[in-house]
Amino acid sequence: MSSTDDEIRVAGRRVETRWHGPAPDRAPTLVLLHEGLGCIALWRDFPAALALRTGYGVLAYSRPGYGSSDPAARPRALRYMDDEAFDVLPAVLDQAGIRKALLVGHSDGASIATIYAGGRQDFRIRGLALMAPHFFVEDLSLRSIAEANAAYERGDLRERLKRYHGENVDTAFYTWNGAWLDAGSRNWCLDDRLAHVRVPMLIVQGADDQYGTTAQVAFAEEETYCPVETLVLESCRHSPHLDQPEATLAAIADFAYRVLTVHEGLAPAA
Repeated sequence: MSSTDDEIRVAGRRVETRWHGPAPDRAPTLVLLHEGLGCIALWRDFPAALALRTGYGVLAYSRPGYGSSDPAARPRALRYMDDEAFDVLPAVLDQAGIRKALLVGHSDGASIATIYAGGRQDFRIRGLALMAPHFFVEDLSLRSIAEANAAYERGDLRERLKRYHGENVDTAFYTWNGAWLDAGSRNWCLDDRLAHVRVPMLIVQGADDQYGTTAQVAFAEEETYCPVETLVLESCRHSPHLDQPEATLAAIADFAYRVLTVHEGLAPAA
């Protein structure tokens, strides 16, 4: 299945993008929102596999300051995810010509997807597939994020991440690390956003996730009024699409088919 790179700019900054599968005028699109240290390259073969499994288009992009996207200023607290949700994400959807989409978010990307769906009524968004989402701050998360800071500043984590982020590496790391460890973020919570999500939601959570627990799943089930499906995977840490790729692909593909196709009597493009 072919893939292409397109030019998208947000507030004058180039945003790295990668398409797999059919264009948005031929099929629905799965839009991938990466984790706090992620970018297009760190999805590895998941976008292509998802396009092949579903027959839908898949659009991945690196947020400004990540991967090969243009640099961005470093924010100081988790409020930056609101900026990503309300400024960057809709601009990407508009310029990509998205008509009907499922947002597929991982970690911070799952939080950004929730913020957008719960804060703006966008009829293009038909559902959310969230892997290892953060809806509130857990002590476990902060301990693991502090350990990552030590690995970055005194270990080899910076050099490993630089292969993917290049000159953006410090911005990518400290945007994530600094925002989560900022004292002003301790009471960050998405209860109000969850309460206003009006599309179906799938949550895929690793039982051994070092950055979050199944309390995130329980919290979403308590706070939402939309349909919520959950899948907790054993022998799975923070990246279900890498740790348990087959189970994760199957769950998201099935959910996407039911949300984007069955409910509207359509068939995916060949």
